[in-house]
Amino acid sequence: MPNPKRRHSQQRSAKRRTHYKATASTLTTDSTTGEIHVRHRAHVSEGKLFYKGKVVAEKSPVKK
Repeated sequence: MPNPKRRHSQQRSAKRRTHYKATASTLTTDSTTGEIHVRHRAHVSEGKLFYKGKVVAEKSPVKK
């Protein structure tokens, strides 16, 4: 397997990484609850877990 003969500089590595940019996550409004949430992720509203506009799980009351 070929290996580099000399060490690459830090500047050279930084040039390669310049194309990666941070992007803001896409938000959407849930049709059922009307809350804003990150797309393709489950979200909690009023103690219930929603995904694709349907209740996936409900928070059970704490038992002592």
